[in-house]
Amino acid sequence: MKPADLLQLLREFYREKSALYARHVAGAKLVGGYNFNNAYQYVINREDVHLNWLRDAITDLGGTFEDAPEPSISASGKDAAAQIFRDDSREMQSFMERWKDRVDHVTHARNKTMLKLMLGEVLEQKRFFDQASAGQQDLLGRRADGMGTEGKVLGVRWVGGS
Repeated sequence: MKPADLLQLLREFYREKSALYARHVAGAKLVGGYNFNNAYQYVINREDVHLNWLRDAITDLGGTFEDAPEPSISASGKDAAAQIFRDDSREMQSFMERWKDRVDHVTHARNKTMLKLMLGEVLEQKRFFDQASAGQQDLLGRRADGMGTEGKVLGVRWVGGS
């Protein structure tokens, strides 16, 4: 694979990964359940790391990258959060289907390993969304019997005050 072809592939991967990241940020703003939101925060943090790796790989090849805008997503009704999780799961599956074979054909060992690691984590993240859509709350581990966290998180990270 020529450097120019690798750069193009990395830029395309970045655009799609950035779009997933933006979607998950938007989803986290709508899903207030504490355990579910924590899973989103975990996914978002890992995706931030992935995007940093991709930025470094792209700039090492002399390229530039462009972040995706945050999409407007909505869901309503009793199972709104479950619908968001199902949509996220479908997006992750679609991403995997588009990229698995393309990553297998990358010849640059370091970048191929990086991309395969990211795809493995996408599968893990898809599993979180599948479990969340089924109502499973212990996505990041189980608590001691009777322990739990009540309430919801805010849809924004920082609330200004005086």
